[in-house]
Amino acid sequence: MSQLFDNYIAGEWRGSDHRIDNLNPSNTEDVIGRYAQATPDDVDAAVNAAAEASATWSVSGPLQRHAVLSAVSQGILARKEELGYLLAREEGKTKPEGIGEVARAAQVFDFFAGETLRLAGEKLPSVRPDIEIDITREPVGVVGAITPWNFPIAIPAWKTAPALAFGNCVVLKPANIAPGCAHALAEIIAAAGAPKGVFNLLMGSGGVAGKALLDHKGINAITFTGSVDTGRHIASECARTMKKVQLEMGGKNPLVVLDDADLDKAVECAVNGAYFSTGQRCTASSRLIVEQGIYDRFIDALAMRLGGLVVGDALKDGVHIGPLADESQLKKSRDYVEVGVKEGARLVCGGEAVEGDAPGYYMTPALFADATSEMRIVREEIFGPVASVMKASDFNHAVALANDTEFGLSAGICTTSLEKATRFKRAAKAGMVMVNLPTAGVDFHVPFGGTKGSSYGPREQGRYAAEFYTTMKTAYIGI
Repeated sequence: MSQLFDNYIAGEWRGSDHRIDNLNPSNTEDVIGRYAQATPDDVDAAVNAAAEASATWSVSGPLQRHAVLSAVSQGILARKEELGYLLAREEGKTKPEGIGEVARAAQVFDFFAGETLRLAGEKLPSVRPDIEIDITREPVGVVGAITPWNFPIAIPAWKTAPALAFGNCVVLKPANIAPGCAHALAEIIAAAGAPKGVFNLLMGSGGVAGKALLDHKGINAITFTGSVDTGRHIASECARTMKKVQLEMGGKNPLVVLDDADLDKAVECAVNGAYFSTGQRCTASSRLIVEQGIYDRFIDALAMRLGGLVVGDALKDGVHIGPLADESQLKKSRDYVEVGVKEGARLVCGGEAVEGDAPGYYMTPALFADATSEMRIVREEIFGPVASVMKASDFNHAVALANDTEFGLSAGICTTSLEKATRFKRAAKAGMVMVNLPTAGVDFHVPFGGTKGSSYGPREQGRYAAEFYTTMKTAYIGI
């Protein structure tokens, strides 16, 4: 019998009549467990519990919040190897990547434990005599957090930690593909001493649990990471019900490689950014824009580097690229390979299904050359190990190609020219810019987010998270 995992509501673990299997994408015969599916009644109970807890948690002292968040950070670190293994098993990242993500989640909670002691306000003189003005930040209230499967512990951490640090209560709904890490996080938060109702976990589908969360009148704010279409729907619904909203959505990120770039460094940036985590990152560099003087050499070197990567079971040593997260992700990626060929791009290598020792969702990393801006493989987010190379005639052409997208999350450039790096930082229409680095990979103490169709609302992470998780109050005091 598979182990049963329950939802966490009002400080209690609650089962369900309906459960789903959490499968290992490296071996679909491996069932990690059976996870409860929340009903609208469960959502109602969780939101009501959070609203009740908010009355005391919202006015709790910074030391109480600091103690809870510090204990969560320590609890995550104490289980780092175990949770890294679980993450690789349920999502398909390689085990080193999984362990690294778990450590990142611990760092996020540690950072926001410190932020509980640094929440500042302002005191300003009035333009009228004998009046003082205090400007303070107060919690928003009950926050609904809807998180994706590709970072199953880091993203729940970077939404939950600031919410709790600033005095909000949380109802977390993780993606159904990979609920195990969120369940483990709930265990750790419960053990850390968070009062009942302060944090609640609802596992379930977007169509049932997610919809009920979005519709609930007791939710004051929604923070979401996921697809563009779902994000747009959430924005519309939050506007209708006057909920505060924060959205992180897709990316079609460019990596520009100029003629003066260090070729080896540029290839490593491309491999890391486009293909690690099986390309399943919103910050993945799926558009490689290469200046014509280095174009052929770059493609040859990148193809050779890809040929040395090992695709296989995420839990095995020596594997560079694990499986896609589920069957639909594998099918989507392979379908886009066919689309690219039909559109006239040159398939340099990859795009093939791989048979492993056990049934899994494996595919060799695909590289297209001679792509053009109107092709679907260049316009649409694939979210898999597929990258397309476009030729740029010069620096200005490369910048124009980089900005020719409805997305604007991350943009990178490889160059040895300080002047061109500086010009690119200014010209790139993206929320984050990387110089001689992969487009994926960010720090936890600085803002994360993009422009155009990639993000909506205040930034995530760092002290800038206070913009979403708090609201401003202005008090006038006659003296």
